[in-house]
Amino acid sequence: MNRFLLTRLIGTCLLALLSSTGAAFTPDPSEAELESKTHYNDPLPTTILVRVVAHRSLVLGHDVGGARVTVTDVTTGQLLASGLQQGEPGDQTQIMRTPHLMDEPLYSGRSAASFSTTLELTRPTLVEIAAEGPLAYPNALQRASTTVLLIPGHDLTNDGIVLHLYGYLVQIDHPKPGEPLIAKEDVMLRASVRTLSGALVRPHSDWDSRKVHIYAELLLGDRIVERLQMFYTGEKSRFESPFFVPMSKDAPDGITLRVIAADNATGNFGMGSAQYPVLSERLRPTRKSTPAP
Repeated sequence: MNRFLLTRLIGTCLLALLSSTGAAFTPDPSEAELESKTHYNDPLPTTILVRVVAHRSLVLGHDVGGARVTVTDVTTGQLLASGLQQGEPGDQTQIMRTPHLMDEPLYSGRSAASFSTTLELTRPTLVEIAAEGPLAYPNALQRASTTVLLIPGHDLTNDGIVLHLYGYLVQIDHPKPGEPLIAKEDVMLRASVRTLSGALVRPHSDWDSRKVHIYAELLLGDRIVERLQMFYTGEKSRFESPFFVPMSKDAPDGITLRVIAADNATGNFGMGSAQYPVLSERLRPTRKSTPAP
């Protein structure tokens, strides 16, 4: 046998010997490892935090009634958690004016409203997280949802899952809804416009009314008979425009006033409406005469 074959044979034998020796001395699993394996299928607490915010504005807090949040297992349809978001609207300077990197928290730098729950999960679970609000203004209620894969033991905190609600709070302040109007009278329509978080819409602010189309419509039935451009009054977030009440014979069922705020750039749209009976001029209330002393 030549030297090359002999060297190869010896190498093969040594390799086999080392492999068998290593296998013979493989240590048994420790008690800690065995204990860990027995808990692989135990439920793990998993905390998720949800923030419901007005699109391009602040967090929905107690000023507007907060928001309702639900967490549902997509596969089974089981409701896993539900509750209310309550708290402060957040730091306006940080949210609206401070540049930040993508991974920097935007809403959690300072106390802001949120909903938090801890679920006991045994497996990766696809859930639907849904929110609706602002709860104090049912006529402006909006809803948003998203699906998220939750992994047992992996928390979602800091800003958490952020859900954006689109729209404006539009309220007619004058005339009061349902108040009888006198035919042919000149009436001043006044309305307020705010974001869904309650922030004021006005000129030269973070929510600049000059960029929002704010107008009113006067309707007879479902037909628009007049469109009114509304102007800022210089007071908080109030806008106004004068209009003439139609003849009572033209409005036997009264009139409807509809105020609209529309921002095409952000996709925020809001509407407030109210109905009013129209009285004939002959039914105008008369002032009681004061008897002479």
